[in-house]
Amino acid sequence: EVQLVESGGGLVQPGGSLRLSCEVSELPFDDYVIGWYREAPGKEREGVSCVTSDGNIYSTDSVKGRFTISRDSAKNTVYLNMNDLRPEDTAVYYCAADRGSSRAIQLLRLWVPPGYWGQGTQVTVSS
Repeated sequence: EVQLVESGGGLVQPGGSLRLSCEVSELPFDDYVIGWYREAPGKEREGVSCVTSDGNIYSTDSVKGRFTISRDSAKNTVYLNMNDLRPEDTAVYYCAADRGSSRAIQLLRLWVPPGYWGQGTQVTVSS
């Protein structure tokens, strides 16, 4: 059974940092685009950042310069390092996976929904 398991969420003050992890199992990790998405209360789910199997990275404008995605093939894990967090970053964060590096932007923007999703982890930015 394919599993994507997120961890690392929590409560942090504005300006603080968190690192989210997404451990992937039962997928050929190196063949998949892995992305982070978030859904805030009352808002649609949006793509945050994704990384392709050959290391290309795509991110939404609101997180550029603050969030960094990376992947560790030895651990089948993708990370999202989040710095300078803002209250508007508060959301449930999900990781998701699908094939096709050529579709990375479509996957990030959810023009094509990823086939596999994790259960989500809550990130709350508040003083």
